Amino acid sequence: MYDDDQRRDRRLPLAPLERRGYGYLLDFVVIWLFSSLAVGWVQLLIFIAGWFALRVILVSANQGQSLGGWAFDTRVVHLKMKRLPGILELSQREGILGAASYLAMVGLNINFANGVSFLLLVAPLFGDLIWAIAEDGLGQAFHDRVAGTVVLSSRRGFSLDLRLKKFWFDLKKQWDNRQRRR
Repeated sequence: MYDDDQRRDRRLPLAPLERRGYGYLLDFVVIWLFSSLAVGWVQLLIFIAGWFALRVILVSANQGQSLGGWAFDTRVVHLKMKRLPGILELSQREGILGAASYLAMVGLNINFANGVSFLLLVAPLFGDLIWAIAEDGLGQAFHDRVAGTVVLSSRRGFSLDLRLKKFWFDLKKQWDNRQRRR
């Protein structure tokens, strides 16, 4: 189904996996912090509402970028149409990823008190990650493959990872200069 598209689309500016991961992690932590204020079913409802707002509504209104996508210069694009995915595609994509993320959140909340439960609850999210790593053509994770989307690099954003790297190297350079002066 995707063989012809994969050959044609190798020249797309695909986002590196680490940038995708950082963007996802930022979105996940923001939603986790808000939903951790509640317990039980209310926590689930807050998580669903926050996930849908941040990963579907904001993405459709912000040229394919969520908060994490904007911070790390990535955006979601429909693979065949080469434009912003519709609400249905975004809902499919984020429904799968949101379910895996919620299970991972529950697993992280119980922490290592019950190691088997922790591993079982985090496994769907790691399975999705492994799918993206093992996929050689476009780096699509399972949720991307189902929705027909791909994550591309963007010039529009904050470049948080690059700014942090520059800050770290500047800090290290200042530290080395101080050590040489002594």
